[in-house]
Amino acid sequence: MHKTLVKMVSKRRLSKSEDKESLTEDASKTRKQPLSKKTKKSHIANEVEENDSIFVKLLKISGIILKTGENQNQLAVDQIAFQKKLFQTLRRHPSYPKIIEEFVSGLESYIEDEDSFRNCLLSCERLQDEEASMGASYSKSLIKLLLGIDILQPAIIKTLFEKLPEYFFENKTSDEINIPRLIVSQLKWLDRIVDGKDLTAKIMQLISIAPENLQHDIITSLPEILGDSQHADVGKELSDLLIENTSLTVPILDVLSSLRLDPNFLLKVRHCQQEVVGALVTHICSGNEAEVDTALDVLLELVVLNPSAMMMNAVFVKGILDYLDNISPQQIRKVFYVLSTLAFSKQNEASSHIQDDMHLVIRKQLSSTVFKYKLIGIIGAVTMAGIMAADRSESCSLTEERANLSNEQCTQVTSLLQLVHSCSEQSPQASALYYDEFANLIQQEKLDPKALERVGHTICNDFQDAFVVDSCVVPEGDFPFPVKALYGLEEYNTQDGIAINLLPLLFSQDFAKDGGLVTSQESGQKLVSPLCLAPYFRLLRLCVERQHNGNLEEIDGLLDCPVFLTDLEPGERLESMSAKERAFMCSLLFLTLNWFREIVNAFCQETSPEMKGKVLTRLKHIVELQIILEKYLAVTPDYIPPLGNFDVETLDITPHTVTAISAKIRKKGKIERKQKADGSKPSSSDTLSEEKNSECDPTPSRRGQLNKEFTGKEEKTSLLLRNYHAFFRELDIEVFSILHCGLVTKFILDTEMHTEVTEVVQLGPPELLFLLEDLSQKLESMLIPPIARRVPFLKNKGSRNIGFSHLQQRSAQEIVHCVFQLVTPMCNHLENIHNYFQCLAAENHGVVDGPGMKVQEYHIMSSCYQRLLQIFHGLFAWSGFSQPENQNLLYSALHVLSSRLKQGEHSQSLEELLSQSFHYLQNFHQSIPSFQCALYLIRLLMVILEKSTASTQNKEKIASLARQFLCQVWPSGDKEKSSISNDQLHALLCIYLEHTDSILKAIEEIAGVGVPELINSPKDVSSSTFPTLTRHTFVVFFRVMMAELEKTVKKIEPGTAADSQQIHEEKLLYWNMAVRDFSILINLIKVFDSYPVLHVCLKYGRLFVEAFLKQCMPLLDFSFRKHREDVLSLLETFQLDTRLLHHLCGHSKIHQDTRLTQHVPLLKKTLELLVCRVKAMLTLNNCREAFWLGNLKNRDLQGEEIKSQNSQESTADESEDDMSSQTSKSKATEDGEDDEVSAGEKEQDSDESYDDSD
Repeated sequence: MHKTLVKMVSKRRLSKSEDKESLTEDASKTRKQPLSKKTKKSHIANEVEENDSIFVKLLKISGIILKTGENQNQLAVDQIAFQKKLFQTLRRHPSYPKIIEEFVSGLESYIEDEDSFRNCLLSCERLQDEEASMGASYSKSLIKLLLGIDILQPAIIKTLFEKLPEYFFENKTSDEINIPRLIVSQLKWLDRIVDGKDLTAKIMQLISIAPENLQHDIITSLPEILGDSQHADVGKELSDLLIENTSLTVPILDVLSSLRLDPNFLLKVRHCQQEVVGALVTHICSGNEAEVDTALDVLLELVVLNPSAMMMNAVFVKGILDYLDNISPQQIRKVFYVLSTLAFSKQNEASSHIQDDMHLVIRKQLSSTVFKYKLIGIIGAVTMAGIMAADRSESCSLTEERANLSNEQCTQVTSLLQLVHSCSEQSPQASALYYDEFANLIQQEKLDPKALERVGHTICNDFQDAFVVDSCVVPEGDFPFPVKALYGLEEYNTQDGIAINLLPLLFSQDFAKDGGLVTSQESGQKLVSPLCLAPYFRLLRLCVERQHNGNLEEIDGLLDCPVFLTDLEPGERLESMSAKERAFMCSLLFLTLNWFREIVNAFCQETSPEMKGKVLTRLKHIVELQIILEKYLAVTPDYIPPLGNFDVETLDITPHTVTAISAKIRKKGKIERKQKADGSKPSSSDTLSEEKNSECDPTPSRRGQLNKEFTGKEEKTSLLLRNYHAFFRELDIEVFSILHCGLVTKFILDTEMHTEVTEVVQLGPPELLFLLEDLSQKLESMLIPPIARRVPFLKNKGSRNIGFSHLQQRSAQEIVHCVFQLVTPMCNHLENIHNYFQCLAAENHGVVDGPGMKVQEYHIMSSCYQRLLQIFHGLFAWSGFSQPENQNLLYSALHVLSSRLKQGEHSQSLEELLSQSFHYLQNFHQSIPSFQCALYLIRLLMVILEKSTASTQNKEKIASLARQFLCQVWPSGDKEKSSISNDQLHALLCIYLEHTDSILKAIEEIAGVGVPELINSPKDVSSSTFPTLTRHTFVVFFRVMMAELEKTVKKIEPGTAADSQQIHEEKLLYWNMAVRDFSILINLIKVFDSYPVLHVCLKYGRLFVEAFLKQCMPLLDFSFRKHREDVLSLLETFQLDTRLLHHLCGHSKIHQDTRLTQHVPLLKKTLELLVCRVKAMLTLNNCREAFWLGNLKNRDLQGEEIKSQNSQESTADESEDDMSSQTSKSKATEDGEDDEVSAGEKEQDSDESYDDSD
């Protein structure tokens, strides 16, 4: 398989080396496919365009017949004859030159129809006999022909440039024609340009506003559009653009080398090149991972596209060799790829200097005893060998001289690889890394077959000598456990049976480490490490695969053969084993698992049923061994497994489990301490600690949250083993072709296939879950941006990338393309699981977790369901679909989904496919087994929805579905905890409120109906309307409702006095509803008074008051006189809310909770501003006498007075309840009541001052 870079380069070369009409010709071929896009006016297919416009008439006279529908315009005469005839007709017309304007106006009207415009851009159909034509063998488009007429060219160019922006974001039509690119192609290779300066100016202006992909196309087309006389002008413009826009560096540098420019100017542009390259090198040496990756990618593209220019800047690039300590193994590969490409692309003095420097660095690093530096040497040497071999294969010819050169380079490659081998054989980790890097080289087809033959001829023999023994001869030795040949797939009764000698090798290695004598090894024979078993087999497999065109028959015995192990199931002896014995068993299990994982990698694409069955059996063995391994790991603390991946920066890699366990202990201790400290209710304290930790922990384990409710063994195993991800061999992306095997669950087997004699190749639920877990992790690593990922914190830098080395050597496009081949089988699995839960619910009378349910199977199937939805979500949420070249992939995948619903035509529009795909996926809501699955289904539907233009109706479906999930009773998890994690409930609740048509009504329903049901229910009972609303989850509902309420009122425009009366009334009504919701919500703190609830109230209470100040008060300014009663009612309600916020400040102070009191100063200041603002509003409306101050006493949340030893009045505190004073005063004055009525209701806080907290 070729590297991504090679594909990308060939693609760009294609666009540059195309002939002058390739785009037109390609589009002409494509247009023969059925078209589905509707035109703006209906036409009968193959009908001749008939209208009275001068444009159509003159074309017909000159020899072109315009056709409607999908047929090409017809050219009845020779192309040159047409141009001559039309020119003469226009020139001799009585109204010339006005006729030009009329003709072009007719063209503009005609191409308003999209199909007509497309036909004008595509080649014409020739009606005359080909032999009679003396012109070119291809036919030009109508637009191209018109551009060839001098008197029309400027006006036609102007029309095209005005038309082009309409298609900036519609890159392809439904028949795969790229209109913008097609328009640009019309300007290429014109015989004459009438006004070159005007065309240059228009093109540069277009580049400044075009999307990036079109900018690239236009820039790379410039040499084919402009004449030599315009090269100087455009070169100057491009050199300026080079400095302004770094994203266009590659195409600009590429084009500058193709333009005829003044040597002095080129020299100047080249300081400029040095500046660019120097800046890239600086970024690479910075050590910042994101900067290094981006800069290396740009440098790679520059080196491949413009090696001669980069060779002049080689001295800068070479400087990276001094900063290799700061970059990751994957980045080291890129660095050596860049340097090797420069060093071996052309044989000259500069390249030989780079070669010498690289050899010096590699030898120095290989000789180091520190693994980190040896790693640099191994990766660098193997990468360089790949470039050397690739260069030879490209430049090889049949001449003797070339053949000799090829042999010389082949010798250099083999010598370099032998040097690496000899320098790494004393270290098992270094040897394993070398085998892996060498295998990568073969897999990417970078190594010449002759070099592979020279280096690889001993690989098979060496592997047999090191790891393979006779299965009938049980090894003898002082082993801690009895050795047995296990996991053989066939009976080995004959003398030629083989086995993998694993346990004896591991014992020898561990015994040697302890300083003992290695009795099982002959004197003088080097010690073979079992660590190298899986990497060496990978190398062997790829050698055989490459040399035999994919046929692995030579080594298929390794798929069947047993492994020398011991009884692995611990049983009752687990507790009696010593720590050293348990660690030995753990290592044995890790090595066995990695052996089987590489076996599955090797034989996963075998097609015969017998081989498929064996691969599935090995997959089953992996799942079984993982369960056993988990038992050992649970009682073997501080155990560090043998490495499974070796391109790591340090050998000191530790699992994540120790950190996770200690964090769990700290969390538990924090809960207990909190209960003792304040004596609050257990439910409140549980919520308090969980909420606080979930807010403060920046990287909670998503997998841990997703599996809180699972009790099945496989789920607990996968949860624990994910912490050991770095110690398992990476599964190749090709392994997931196994998903094409059918899924037959035990449920179906018991009823339908129990008596079947024929063995059926099938993928069981545990094996399916194993594959889906791994695929999900791969997509998360490759397709989700690092910022959006929630990865558990690991101790070592870059360790989150460990285990994805092979994956990261492919592009995201390649990964997506591979996974999209699995959409059909994944839909099959999704539907099978859907049917499983439907049948289960039917059997249990609608209760999915009824008494007759098989718990373990249920949880495995539930996890498979979740992972499938997660994978689909990751695929369709990929940002790469915004790029035009990936639209075909999206179209194909959507077609698969829509065809599951009904067999549709291939010519469906994208909008139709999106709608049908949405409907298909929406149908799965009936069988969703867990809240986690529900959330992923909603997110998947949202991703599909985002790509649609008609989203209003589907948006309501999202809200309806989200509400349905919130109102659904979900299977419970552990007795002490809910099966729904707070983060996921938060996410789904946000989705519901963001998609509902009336957020205020939705909040009022939850807070006004659901919460009272909860308050009036027993302790462990949830709300009847919203079963997801419990005492544990109340804080989540409360936080989301407060946040969404504040967010929605911020969006309300304050309006102006010039707005209509109706707008004022609507906005006033909206604010009345919003304040009513706010009042309902904050009054809940009288019942739910735990820290998280109070914290939310303080934070979002202040933000709501700020929004009221900015958005509502201007409205009240000019609504007061006409809607006095409504305004006073609104302020009176809000007065009670602000009073409660004030009481909350006093509560926080008296309880001395610094987590709450830190919010008090800002809240009090905001309340003070509100009082001043209301006073200003009343003054503006000549009602200033209604404003007065009173005294407010400190009260707690229940309204009880707080006795204070030191009462101090402050301006800030006095002003807190001023707003309530003046609103009540306004009301009282209007009603003719005594002022004292209002005054008697006002109490002023005298305990704390704003200054105290400032």
